[in-house]
Amino acid sequence: MHELGITSSIVAIVEEAAKGRRVARVTLEVGALSGVMSEAIAFCFDVVTEGTALEGAKLEICEIEGRARCESCGAEFATDTLFAVCACGSYRFTRLRGEELNVKSIELMEAA
Repeated sequence: MHELGITSSIVAIVEEAAKGRRVARVTLEVGALSGVMSEAIAFCFDVVTEGTALEGAKLEICEIEGRARCESCGAEFATDTLFAVCACGSYRFTRLRGEELNVKSIELMEAA
C-alpha cells in the first residue's frame, strides 16, 4: 500500500507549512488518473497524524475527473483510465486533468 507513504509525505508537507501551529482541516485534490486510492489515504490519515500538529484534523478529499483531448479530432472527453479511446476511434490523446495529487488548502486552529 503505497498510500501509507504518500499520506506520511502529505502530513510532513502540511506540518512544515503550519510551522508548529495546530491544523484543523486539510483539503486534498486527488485525480482519478493519479494511481492513488482516496479511500486508502483517508484510512491512513488518522494513524499517520497521531502525535503531530495534524492530530484530530479533518481530511477532505476532492476527486478530480480524468479529462483528455484527442490529438486526431480535437475533441475533449472524460476518461477514467490511462488507456482511453476517443469517440473517433483514436488512441492518441493528451491528458488534461486527473493526474493531480495536491494539498489544496490547510486550515489552522486559532491560537489559544
